[in-house]
Amino acid sequence: MLTYNYQARNTKTGQKIKAKVQAENEQTAAKLIREQGLTPLSIKPENSSGIHGRRRIKTKEKVLFSRQLATLINAGLPLVQSLRNVVLQTNNKHFKVVINQIITDVEAGSAFSVALEKHPAVFNRVYVSLIAASETSGTLDKGLERLANQQEKDADIISKVRGALIYPGIVLLVMMAVVVFMVVKVLPQVQNIYSSLPNVSLPLPTRVLLVISHFLTHYWWIAIIVLVASVVLGSRWAKSLGGRTVIDKIKMRAWPIGILYMKMYMARFARTSTTLVSSGVPIIHVLEITSEAVDNVHISNSLTRAIEKVKGGKSLSEALSNDPNFLDLVPQMLSIGEKSGAMETMLAKVADYYEKEVDNEIKTISTIIEPVMMVIMGVIAITIVAAVLLPIYGLVNQSGFTNAG
Repeated sequence: MLTYNYQARNTKTGQKIKAKVQAENEQTAAKLIREQGLTPLSIKPENSSGIHGRRRIKTKEKVLFSRQLATLINAGLPLVQSLRNVVLQTNNKHFKVVINQIITDVEAGSAFSVALEKHPAVFNRVYVSLIAASETSGTLDKGLERLANQQEKDADIISKVRGALIYPGIVLLVMMAVVVFMVVKVLPQVQNIYSSLPNVSLPLPTRVLLVISHFLTHYWWIAIIVLVASVVLGSRWAKSLGGRTVIDKIKMRAWPIGILYMKMYMARFARTSTTLVSSGVPIIHVLEITSEAVDNVHISNSLTRAIEKVKGGKSLSEALSNDPNFLDLVPQMLSIGEKSGAMETMLAKVADYYEKEVDNEIKTISTIIEPVMMVIMGVIAITIVAAVLLPIYGLVNQSGFTNAG
């Protein structure tokens, strides 16, 4: 069980409430809150150790922790001694505090998985559940090795996806900077030229850009306030359940990133499931954990529905078939794995396949983005040039008409 801090609104009185709730995941927490007649506004896991907010512990550090611990346990060292050796090789002082707290709990008689569970900001549910299963089966070193591999692959996919989206983001920022410069610095000078000429009627594009220029020049502080407020409120909304629902849907459906994110989610689902199944975690528990690990509200809801179907006697492949939030290959491969008794192997193949597909999609998007960015830049440039040159063109025509008369 994890503790969540939440803000909710009473549906009858409209009053805002801040409180805590204990639940297995965010979706369960939201359900419990609604059962109290409240509408959840934000749900955040409580940071139990209170130190991780000051410095985030990187995935690379957790991978190193898992590998070092696996090596020491495999060499025959007791768990506590292995943890003491690992903490000596850890450079992150906040991570050292966490490991020392785990050592204290283990020495006091707690299971390793129970000690890890007290630090959800560092060790997520996948990590804790796999360690618990490995402790039960007596294969803690293998479980830690599997976790390190899974974390590395997951981090690699996320890094590639972020890398693919950085380029268009930078280009858009540069374009915005150029547009603001042209509107604030160039257009006012053009206006001064035209205002000195008699009987010049400015075309609509020019008038619109001049209004924007006047606003940014004289009321720039309002623009900054609006921008900052939009960022703050947008960030809060994005972290709320309603915001995540909208954003996660956009990630899955928007062109051209939709198929990229879908394949990333499938790879994450399959890789996490492989890690858990190989450690002997029951399928229902696997689905509960992966519903959190996938980090998408809609796929999580699909897995929650699949859990109920599996409990009702259906196979996992049947439970996921025809689900719009899962690509068709996933239930097909699961069906083969169920019939052949090689579920772990099939899940691993699905993970490998979609991890390669993510690479291919990133290359495709990189190829598409460049011409799209060029078109957008061209449209913006033509708009600004037209706003500057159209009045001159109109003036020349007017002058030619006057001379002809």
